[in-house]
Amino acid sequence: MWQDFVFLAGSVLSITFLAPTVRDPTAQVPLGSSVPSMTVGAVYSFTYATMGMTFSAAGALGVATMWSLIACYRSPGPVSGPQTIARFVASLPGRARESVADVLGSGPSATTEAEQAAD
Repeated sequence: MWQDFVFLAGSVLSITFLAPTVRDPTAQVPLGSSVPSMTVGAVYSFTYATMGMTFSAAGALGVATMWSLIACYRSPGPVSGPQTIARFVASLPGRARESVADVLGSGPSATTEAEQAAD
């Protein structure tokens, strides 16, 4: 089916555009961007494979691989490599608690009306 090749072409373009980031040792891409992109690429790859779209699956796997390399080696932080992703995943529950606390108005970024008026 021709759609398989269209999705493959899109993946090849993505891989081409991500390659400079992987090669640049000074690049710093936040894990909050790279880990979700890596995960979406892997899910797309699995989905395409279950639909029999082999070329699309291979392309999406290539994109997921590029994002995983970026997550492992181009994220800011004290460690590098696969443990970077583990560190990010381990920090998610704390980040979720902080986000909920912020929404409920009891988090560290919550301010009183007097503090807001002083701004």
